Amino acid sequence: MKNAKDTLIAAVTTATALTLSMPIAHAAVNINVVGTWSSVSLHKDYEAPFWTQTLPQASGGEINVEMTTFDQMGVASGDVFRYLSNGLFDIGITLSDYVVSDAPELEGLDLPMLAVDPALAEQVSQAYFPIIQRAMQRRYNAHALAVAPNTPQVVFCNTPISSMGDLAGKTIRASGRSTAEFLNALGANSTVMAFSEVPGAMERSVIDCAVTGSMSAYNAGWGDVASYVMPLPIGGWDPSITAANGDFWDSLSSDDKQLIEQQTQEVFAAGVWRHIGADAEEGIACLTGNGECSQGEPADLELVATSESDLERAHQILEETVLPAWASRVDDETIELWNENVAPLVGLPVER
Repeated sequence: MKNAKDTLIAAVTTATALTLSMPIAHAAVNINVVGTWSSVSLHKDYEAPFWTQTLPQASGGEINVEMTTFDQMGVASGDVFRYLSNGLFDIGITLSDYVVSDAPELEGLDLPMLAVDPALAEQVSQAYFPIIQRAMQRRYNAHALAVAPNTPQVVFCNTPISSMGDLAGKTIRASGRSTAEFLNALGANSTVMAFSEVPGAMERSVIDCAVTGSMSAYNAGWGDVASYVMPLPIGGWDPSITAANGDFWDSLSSDDKQLIEQQTQEVFAAGVWRHIGADAEEGIACLTGNGECSQGEPADLELVATSESDLERAHQILEETVLPAWASRVDDETIELWNENVAPLVGLPVER
């Protein structure tokens, strides 16, 4: 009996040792992602391919993603991070302009005419990231992953304009609160209106002009109701913020966190920034017929040239009106981070 017992103990001990020596399989990670507008190029050309193909492939099949968009879900754009905070999904993406009522800190990421070219806009987004991360943690218990732009938010009108000064006295649909403040300082009458309502409102002369991205306007048929486009980024670059629910993020392994951050920043966001200049040019080409349009038949809007005086006036409004208004809505630490990281890039320190 003793020999049988010893044999059994030895067998169990050997099996246990073999089990402990075997590699433990990495449990697959399932991620629910909610993206931005399903109809815009940012989602179709970048978000959807990245989350549904690129990231799962980079993980070797260990990350599975189910993706939808907030408009497909029937979720208001300004509620995306609120639902993210509540854990309705794992990763959410929405535009910074949509959440400024909850998080005014995020508004400074994309002030009108702060960056008039994509290279500077990308530098500003990187310098601004500490403010974004702090705001997402404080406001939404979320971890910010990346910032990616849309095509620049330019001005469309159905009445004649030949310079930025001609916007004075016109009723203009703004793309966000700081854009509205900029337009009002120009002497225009800003108004809030859903993107989908703009073509009908412009056709009925309820509004004279509207601000949105060049490619978004083309895809939405604004070329059928507008006659002029002025390519100054008066509405900024309409950046999207990608963020993870804090509890979900904390549940991930360090390797998964590293992979997701590296891929979202160096592949997804960097890819959007790398192509945004060409995308913006094609947007204008599709709207005016001046250049190649791979999206379809171009419209024939008149392109309004911008002048040095337009740029000088825009900078003056930003410095004297828009920036101080934003600064009055945020706390001292946000201002300190702005002055430390962003002001050296744009030459606009904030004084309390």
